[in-house]
Amino acid sequence: MSLSFQTNVTSLVAENNLNVNSTNQANAITQLTSGYRINSSGDDAAGLAVANTLRSQIAELNQGVSNANDGTAALQTIDGGLNNISNILDTLKSLATQSASGTFAGNRTTLNNEFTTLLSEIDRQASNIGLASGTANTAATQYNASISVYIGGGATQADAQVTINLSGSGNIVDSNGLGIAGDQVDTAAHALTALSDIATAVTNLGNVQGAVGTGENDLTYAIGLANSQIENKSAAESDIRDANIAQEAAALTQTQVLEQSSVAALAQANAAPQALLKLLQ
Repeated sequence: MSLSFQTNVTSLVAENNLNVNSTNQANAITQLTSGYRINSSGDDAAGLAVANTLRSQIAELNQGVSNANDGTAALQTIDGGLNNISNILDTLKSLATQSASGTFAGNRTTLNNEFTTLLSEIDRQASNIGLASGTANTAATQYNASISVYIGGGATQADAQVTINLSGSGNIVDSNGLGIAGDQVDTAAHALTALSDIATAVTNLGNVQGAVGTGENDLTYAIGLANSQIENKSAAESDIRDANIAQEAAALTQTQVLEQSSVAALAQANAAPQALLKLLQ
């Protein structure tokens, strides 16, 4: 390399390396202080697009888990009401059995009053859990429908949802839906009819309980899958977006040393042309 007053190539090289080392040091500091490897689109445009997609999917799944928990809570409330109605049916059957006996020496009117009161209680509880007869889309009938709980994480929207089908007359659990609304136990004959109707009601109620229980289980499994997806997608996003702290700490130390050496070298390079003056003396 020739020596010249006009162009100090060595100084230019040292200056360029100083700029590179300063930029690398600033990048290492940015990653260490933010915790992210990608702090702007220019850091990794393709990686940022993938990381943002994963983050969006994670947000969807987190809300989906919340949706599923809400759905589970609703089904548990329904299940509790169904258990109560089942217990009431047991009591109705006991009353009907008493009245159906030809040797019953008590007061059938009293039995019948209690029987009728319990039928009203079934209606009240069915309304409270949203599985009563009546106009659609009211509080008393809100769950007599096909209920879709959106969770996310599926290849299609259909796969992203869990559906619990409680629609139709077969899932109405008030006295009308169970087929016992007109029953009485004021006579032995009426009590025998009531016993037959109650047996059918118990079977029908069991079918509704089965559907609700299956829905609860499906939501539990869906929550487990969603949590697994959240974990795996979070790990994948972290691999792309998060900074490797140990690596960047080492890089910071390296760039600090290189920057200091670059400053020292630049000072030497800038002083080199002064040596040419000795050739003119």
